[in-house]
Amino acid sequence: MKFRPQALARLQKPTALDAPIQLARPRNLLSLAVVALLILSGATWAATGSIPRQTSAMGILTHAEGSIYLESPYTGQITGVFVSSGSVFPAHTPLFTIQSGDSVQTVRSITGGRIISMLGSVGQQISQGTQLAVIERINQAHDPLVAALYVPQSSAGSVHVGSQVDLDVQSAPSKVYGVLHGTVQSIGQFPQTESQISSFLGDAQLAGTFSKEGQPMSVIVRITPDKATTSGFNWSTGSGPPYQIDSRTLVTAGIHLAPIKPVDWVVA
Repeated sequence: MKFRPQALARLQKPTALDAPIQLARPRNLLSLAVVALLILSGATWAATGSIPRQTSAMGILTHAEGSIYLESPYTGQITGVFVSSGSVFPAHTPLFTIQSGDSVQTVRSITGGRIISMLGSVGQQISQGTQLAVIERINQAHDPLVAALYVPQSSAGSVHVGSQVDLDVQSAPSKVYGVLHGTVQSIGQFPQTESQISSFLGDAQLAGTFSKEGQPMSVIVRITPDKATTSGFNWSTGSGPPYQIDSRTLVTAGIHLAPIKPVDWVVA
């Protein structure tokens, strides 16, 4: 009960309504001002700033018309092979001869191209429909390369024609030579089945790799040219590798998407 006399004495003192009250110390006011400034800056950035975005995809360097399997229209024995891997030829070039019964039939190319893989050899017994070669369809030896990308459907909707693309080329390590620059040239209208991918690339194994997570969307990327480099393409390092980049080279792509405002991201 020793505090009771003190409480009674305090009640008997006159009120001090006109005395100033210190709500916060100057040091605390400075801290509050800093916090308020940070909140205001964050709100301004959230409303007016932007966050860059990317999506990744696997792909391969090829030519715009892709590749085809050359199949034999005859049953018999291969008696002549007139091309080899890497050969470039115009349309209607004789590629194989096949002994079919008492006659020798000539298999010609239906399009200009380059031999990617030889599957038939002299002396081989074949039946109609046997695959003789994989041909990359080109009109000239110097037709420009493109990158054929296979983008998962979940992120393909954010990709647009004209989007910037960075290509990490398997044969030119990005840590040494940088990445290739390109832009999205076209986007497929429908998802690609494994069979469709195989038909375009002429490679069933790659088709399985590109479609292992479902049916992707096909995206064709135009590679930015640069006559000042050995490869003829524009690289993030300026010079790129001191050698040519050929088709059938695997790439990993970073596709730049439209930036998003932070406030939209929070709301979404």
